[in-house]
Amino acid sequence: GATGSTHALAVAHYAAAVGATAEVITWPQEEHAVSRATAQVMAARARVTPARSVADAYLRAMARRGRGGVHWVPAGGSVPLGVLGHVSAALELAEQLAREAVDPRQTVVVPLGSGGTVAGLLVGFALAGLPAPILAVQVVPRLVASRTRVGWLAQRTHRLIARSAGVALPAVDYRRLLVQRDAYGGAYGRPTAEADEAAGALRAAGGPRLDGTYSAKAFGVALARARSSPEERVLFWLTFDGRWL
Repeated sequence: GATGSTHALAVAHYAAAVGATAEVITWPQEEHAVSRATAQVMAARARVTPARSVADAYLRAMARRGRGGVHWVPAGGSVPLGVLGHVSAALELAEQLAREAVDPRQTVVVPLGSGGTVAGLLVGFALAGLPAPILAVQVVPRLVASRTRVGWLAQRTHRLIARSAGVALPAVDYRRLLVQRDAYGGAYGRPTAEADEAAGALRAAGGPRLDGTYSAKAFGVALARARSSPEERVLFWLTFDGRWL
């Protein structure tokens, strides 16, 4: 992952918890306070190998895998088995909305990175019969943040659940997926004024801390949409846990 990857930090943390050694191969990113703090903590919990670029990082990873003796975790952890966690989260949301008698017709705004969260929400909403459109906000290069990748992950996750459960499942409606690309900022991790302003407003209101790479950009879009369409119910899906900071 990138130098400030919170996913890579999570892998390092839980690897240590089960007695394994984590090696994290990182590539440079535009830095901010959260990315620098993440890199500092990660260096204390894993063996970090810096690479010059994304391509260099993957070449180093393939060479390391070729020597054997490792379990490979891809950037973002977006594989069908990992996506199941986001399917469960979508089912949990559906249960909460029903329990609180809240209108399920929410527009769910979520960051679009490696695609695992968005794919899991698509599948989970289909299983729950939740008629919620998903507005995925691009926060990584367009090559990665693609509808094709999200669809591929969702299809494989859908098949995994159907095969494991031995039952036919409701189909995934990909028309519910909308992608917004104007909040990216031009580079991975590059803060934007709109995202910083939105994150500051949330903190001032007593809300959680956001990161400039993913969650602040998505929340900026959610806040602008809620302000421009007061009749629309907008639900922001927070992907950043800042409690460790």
